[in-house]
Amino acid sequence: MNERRQAPAPCCAPPSGPPAQAVFPKSIEAPAQARAYVRDLLTHDDAPLDDERLDDVLLIVSELVTNAYRYGTEPEESVLVAVLTTAERVRVEVHDPRRTRPHMRNESGERARGRGLHIVDSLAARWGTDDRPFGKAVWAEVKR
Repeated sequence: MNERRQAPAPCCAPPSGPPAQAVFPKSIEAPAQARAYVRDLLTHDDAPLDDERLDDVLLIVSELVTNAYRYGTEPEESVLVAVLTTAERVRVEVHDPRRTRPHMRNESGERARGRGLHIVDSLAARWGTDDRPFGKAVWAEVKR
């Protein structure tokens, strides 16, 4: 969890309705499917993001869903992706059934993995993890 950027209260006005959400079965295709879903949602939003911000959100989705399917699920389980938008921000939440919190690994040029949360940390205005009754939600917010 990123203590530096996590704030106890929301920075912006709450969304006016329920989050858009979709469930993706554990698979290697889940990150691409989640990106396509979020791209479609945000492209049809009342206030579409500019291309750079949209790319940031999609990369965050890819990293969070990849972590959830690799480390937060067992075979036959799924991840839930929720997207909440306001005039000030886009919040993406990825829910999985494990309570184990993600952690940033020390950077290494020798590993092919372990950079995902560093990417999220660099692109998001803030991010964190919330416990849920049956697992956790890892979330990130990007300013519009």
